[in-house]
Amino acid sequence: PPKTGGGKNVSDFQNFMIQRLKADKERVLETTQAIVENARSNMNNQQRIHSVVLRILEAQSFEEFIGIITMDLSTMLDTDISVLVVEASGTDIPHIHTPGIRVVPEGTVDRWMAGKTTLLQSDISGIEAIYGGGAALVASQALLRVDISKNTPPAILAFGSRDPMMFQDGQGTDMVSFLARVVERCFRSWLNLPA
Repeated sequence: PPKTGGGKNVSDFQNFMIQRLKADKERVLETTQAIVENARSNMNNQQRIHSVVLRILEAQSFEEFIGIITMDLSTMLDTDISVLVVEASGTDIPHIHTPGIRVVPEGTVDRWMAGKTTLLQSDISGIEAIYGGGAALVASQALLRVDISKNTPPAILAFGSRDPMMFQDGQGTDMVSFLARVVERCFRSWLNLPA
């Protein structure tokens, strides 16, 4: 619409209102696009977790189950490294020779997790005690507490990524928490342990 002329001391609010409406429309379109992209990302992540759970349930032996956790998960979840970290006391260190399983001293898991069951961290340096030689690659991580049984030491399932923003505090953790609970139950089943 043409600007209205009203003399020297009259302000034209019509043009201002039109510009403001255009800016509001752009903001709405950007917000809508962000919501759609977030929904697609969430559906993609959900689909990956479902595939991982099905793969874990297909394991034919305990060794295959451990192999899936320590080798297949990182590929299926599009991370760079996945590791199972198990605590052991200084006198009772299990003889674990499987790549992807790390043993840490008693109390380490509680110290790392600080009372949380899921911990997402961005823009970090990888911890060698968790990732071993792969620690240099890790720039963000997801640590999931795995409480297998009252009779077993605490453990964590760790996922590391070279993308410093792949895992960030504040992201939803429902699906990765679900994955950790599935891993706990499968461990109990394979090792014939009570909850």
